[in-house]
Amino acid sequence: ATSKMTHRKMRDGGYEGRSIFLQGTQKSAYSMAANDILQEAVRLYSVSDSLDVLAKQYAPVTEALLLLSGSVRHSATLLEVLVTVKLPFVTGFDSPSN
Repeated sequence: ATSKMTHRKMRDGGYEGRSIFLQGTQKSAYSMAANDILQEAVRLYSVSDSLDVLAKQYAPVTEALLLLSGSVRHSATLLEVLVTVKLPFVTGFDSPSN
């Protein structure tokens, strides 16, 4: 039995032959990783929203809580960027920030 092989240009400029089965397995692993990372982004957005609510309730620490909320939201956005840049071929996910 002959295994179907594909040749793919790697990021370092070289080429690597991979079986179609292995490509599917790798894509599946990247998809799982992307989903896990995006779930963390969702959690961070939720924490940011909670901090915003607290900031409105507690005037003495409003400024500090809003600063922290913005930082947490920024971290969530960076996780989305990470998935988009490092796992660009993983498609079909909805951005948590939408």
